[in-house]
Amino acid sequence: MTHFTPFSALLGGLLIGISASLLLWLNGRIAGISGIFYGLLIGPGGDPVWRFLFLAGLVVGTGGYVAFSGAPAPVRQGFPIPLLLVAGLLTGFGTALANGCTSGHGVCGLARLSLRSLVATATFLGMGLLSTFVVRHVVEGV
Repeated sequence: MTHFTPFSALLGGLLIGISASLLLWLNGRIAGISGIFYGLLIGPGGDPVWRFLFLAGLVVGTGGYVAFSGAPAPVRQGFPIPLLLVAGLLTGFGTALANGCTSGHGVCGLARLSLRSLVATATFLGMGLLSTFVVRHVVEGV
C-alpha cells in the first residue's frame, strides 16, 4: 500500500456503497458475496442471472481498473499451498457459521444497524488481526 490516496479509498467506498444499495433497491437482495456465490453454485433454485452478473462485475471491474489505471496488477507470491488451503476452508467455515461474510455483514448489515452484523464484523476483524499476527510472527519464525 505504498500508493494509498484518500481519493481512491473514497471512490472505492462510494462504488461499494452504491452497488450494495442498487442491489437492495432494485433486486431486494443483500450484497453478501459468499451468499451470492453459494446461491449461484449450489443454493436454492432461483434466478442465477443476477448472481452471475454481480460476480462477473467484480472480476470485470477489477480488470478494468488495472487496464485503465496503468497500475500493475498486484501479484502476491510465496504463500505455502497448505496454508492457503487451510485459510480457504476456515474462511468458508466462518462465513457459514456467521451466516454471511464481511460484505454482507460489514457493508450491508452495519448499514441496517444489525447487532448480529456488528458482532460478526468485530469477530471477522479480530480473527483477521490474530491470523496476521500468527502467520507473520509465529509461522514465519518456525
